[in-house]
Amino acid sequence: MDIKTLVLALALGNFSLCAALFFYQQQAGRSAPSASLRSWRIARQLQAVAWGLLYLRGALPDFLTIPFAYAVLFSGFAFDASAWWELAGRRVWRRYLLPALGVSIGLFTGAWLLDIPAGDRIGIAALVAGFFALASAGALGRGWRRGTLLRRYLVLSTLSLTLVVLLRGVLAVLLPDGAEWLSPALVQAAGIVALYLLTFGNVFGYLLLSREQQESELARLEVADPLTDVPNRRGFYQALAPWIALARRPGQPTALILLKFDDFKRINEHYGHPVGDLVLKALVDVCQKQLRDSDLMGRMGGAEFAIQLPRTGQEDACMVAERIRLAIAALPVKAGKAVINMTASLGVTTIRPDDAAVSLFKRADEALQQAKREGRNRVVAADSTPEV
Repeated sequence: MDIKTLVLALALGNFSLCAALFFYQQQAGRSAPSASLRSWRIARQLQAVAWGLLYLRGALPDFLTIPFAYAVLFSGFAFDASAWWELAGRRVWRRYLLPALGVSIGLFTGAWLLDIPAGDRIGIAALVAGFFALASAGALGRGWRRGTLLRRYLVLSTLSLTLVVLLRGVLAVLLPDGAEWLSPALVQAAGIVALYLLTFGNVFGYLLLSREQQESELARLEVADPLTDVPNRRGFYQALAPWIALARRPGQPTALILLKFDDFKRINEHYGHPVGDLVLKALVDVCQKQLRDSDLMGRMGGAEFAIQLPRTGQEDACMVAERIRLAIAALPVKAGKAVINMTASLGVTTIRPDDAAVSLFKRADEALQQAKREGRNRVVAADSTPEV
């Protein structure tokens, strides 16, 4: 396969992806794409146009197939890097990549206007492509230690191919006529093949990694409450299970606090659910500020939450519960023009050697109900005497 055929393949491949993305987005009920997907889609469109213009070199004016085509191609590379950074949760387009793109286009266009030899211009283009590929690899490399095998493979393959592209740029500038063992044609072919593999590795890597992240987020939502971002009932029970098992061994106890915000239904009825959600998130934040990193708060449903306190006896757990109660009572939550004050009732117990999740929560709930019967806004500890 010659170089011109590879250029045509790059153009057609990107055009095909653009068409597939268009019909995917036109599907009924499809939500708006993420910032990362928008950038990635723009990158495909720009690269499709650029490779198409490069393929038509000789059939169109030089201005369109050289400086303009490379400016569009550089923009496509920059948007590729932007898409990876946005997928990693960072938006660096305007601050870093846009100035770099401007400099790249200026250098190449200036070289063309000054009639600098084609080999040097190709060297500049290869170095620009390598720079933006390194930027993509930098985004992929974030969180390397906890990254999946797919992410690590993409980082290593991107770096390896980028090295070939950069080397092609350096050799084009320093050794335009090649060497005894390295002909210019071989350098050019290696560079274009590496760029071809880099482009399609980027395409499939982005799609696979996006799918992997979506699956990971879906798995997280199975055990997390989307409103407060604490574990839901299922997630909390999963985290509690090992501590119930450890309670059968001698050692420091683990405490459980069952908490319910008083009259929270009134907030939803009077102010509406959006205000209720705002209040709930603010109250959860206040509770978490009273806890250690090793403690865990989970939402059991509605305005009821559970708090796990590892290696904590009942007396200390009651002190923590009281601290939480006071913090909630002292917090006025602003919601529009309204200032809402809340209180909470709390039941406290510790895990017994014979406990299962059902008996543990039953005991904590009995203490909670007693707190509500006694007037709310108070802490009640369950009887710590094991049943005989």
